[in-house]
Amino acid sequence: MEIDRYLTVKALTKYIKRKFDADPHLTNVLVKGEISNFKRHSSGHMYFTLKDEKARVLAVMFSSANRSLKFVPENGMQVLVSGDVTVYEAGGQYQIYVKSMQPDGIGSLYLAFEQLKKKLEKEGLFDPDNKRPLPIYPKTVGVVTSPTGAAVRDIITTIKRRYPVAELLIYPALVQGEGAAPSIVAAVEQANKDRRADVLIVGRGGGSIEELWAFNEEAVARAIRSSAIPVISAVGHETDVTIADFAADRRAPTPTAGAEIAVPHLEEVLQRVADRKARITRAVAEKVRRERSRYESARNSYIMRNPQSLYRQQAERLDRLTDRLAKEQSAYAANTSMRLKDLTNRLQRSHPAKKVSEARMQAERLETDLAREMQRLLKSKQETFRRQLSMLHALSPLKIMERGYSLVYNEEEKLIKSIQNVQEGERLGVQVADGKLICQIESIEVKENGE
Repeated sequence: MEIDRYLTVKALTKYIKRKFDADPHLTNVLVKGEISNFKRHSSGHMYFTLKDEKARVLAVMFSSANRSLKFVPENGMQVLVSGDVTVYEAGGQYQIYVKSMQPDGIGSLYLAFEQLKKKLEKEGLFDPDNKRPLPIYPKTVGVVTSPTGAAVRDIITTIKRRYPVAELLIYPALVQGEGAAPSIVAAVEQANKDRRADVLIVGRGGGSIEELWAFNEEAVARAIRSSAIPVISAVGHETDVTIADFAADRRAPTPTAGAEIAVPHLEEVLQRVADRKARITRAVAEKVRRERSRYESARNSYIMRNPQSLYRQQAERLDRLTDRLAKEQSAYAANTSMRLKDLTNRLQRSHPAKKVSEARMQAERLETDLAREMQRLLKSKQETFRRQLSMLHALSPLKIMERGYSLVYNEEEKLIKSIQNVQEGERLGVQVADGKLICQIESIEVKENGE
């Protein structure tokens, strides 16, 4: 057997890969299918499977290629891709290296727009409750746009025509192409840093979705929402809608309309001032008329024509009140005098000296009763003591022992009550009336028949 005729797996795979790489039909292949098993690696590369009803192929899109995508690929999404088909040698699998991708049946920019709108809306960035009111009479209007475009000329012309007293501040920014979004963000941040503008107009003239795309960038939407100055979004024509429109405090269909929203019409303001002036003049005239009528009515009243009648009535009322006061004073003095006498009598009845004398007499009686009771109790206790002492002597064991009785103890000082508690030869102590005898048992006699 010729071993050299057999290929290694590596050699076979490399040969197949070269065949794939040399085939012009496998370069810049256009494929459509559904994304599944999508995974974005920490390196930025995308790994997924493209499939249809009958087959599937592995796909890789490196970060250098997917960095320009305007939308985020997701599982289940139908896409159109172009790339090169080759073999991954380590796994022996063929796969397509995707160089470009776009949604199938829907533009990538439109899909990116919808994805970002959904994301920011979920965060609450478009919540109407967060919208700030625009100033009614702004002193300074800031404009973030291209300084050379038609939009800035329209805005300046409209504001000067409608409200020439307003000051205009132009914050130049790129409004399309690469770098436009950071430029707009920087201009909005600069306006907030200056703190001079009362309201900001952010926008540009009309164009394609690609030309307006800077106003669909997430960074621009967040800068508008974070602005401390109220923002009017004025991008494109009336049919153009951008993410900036949703994030702003007010949306204007065109830059010109944005200027009209930002400032009032001076003629209308002057007309409102004139109307209010006329209303104030009429109100003041009516007030003067009413007050003059009240004055005339008061001047022609009976009191003003006969002021002495008011004085006489008050003088008569004063006399009556004076008489009433004198009577009430006399009654109060009499009542007070009677109450004082009553209190004096009560005080004499309850005088402390009398109470002390009565208490002293009661204490003396109690002291005599106590001494008498103590003598009686002492005699009673002494008699009881003598009786109990006599009984104690009569019952005392010593008295019994004086009549010839004795108590017998063993060596452990326990009282012997029976011959069962002793043994022959044991030493015993016999307690008699005048002393104690130490004896030794020679024999033990048992009593028979109760004798």
